[in-house]
Amino acid sequence: MDVRIGTVTHYFTRIGVAVLQLSGDIRLGDTVLILGHTTEFTQKVSSLEIDHRQVPAAHAGMEVALLVAEPVRKGDLVYRVIEGAFEKA
Repeated sequence: MDVRIGTVTHYFTRIGVAVLQLSGDIRLGDTVLILGHTTEFTQKVSSLEIDHRQVPAAHAGMEVALLVAEPVRKGDLVYRVIEGAFEKA
């Protein structure tokens, strides 16, 4: 199960960092799925920054910088992957 937590507003190619406008919460160690017209990949959140300072988590309404494993584009959607939500007993 995936929960939408934000949208990419900027991408810095040289440093591989996406700026996200959050509509949900994100924290270090979360797995995120980034989807767009030509984008689709998952990754663990290993670095979050607000105003060039490392933070362990960010919440809805904030703008946060996320180190990404692949190029993203403005408008790509970001989802938090909730693992095991539909596992059978």
